[in-house]
Amino acid sequence: MKVSAAMTVLLLLLLLLSLVVASAAGLTADSRDSADWKPTDDGRRWSSRTC
Repeated sequence: MKVSAAMTVLLLLLLLLSLVVASAAGLTADSRDSADWKPTDDGRRWSSRTC
């Protein structure tokens, strides 16, 4: 039973680590693009400022 719990924790940490690495490498994008949000261009928000 202890081996099963340890394996579960290890797999969870591996998944979390892979998400962190993908995010740091720029492989993730913001998918929240609906009427309440500004339009996106390849996952990046449009800036309404002209500065």
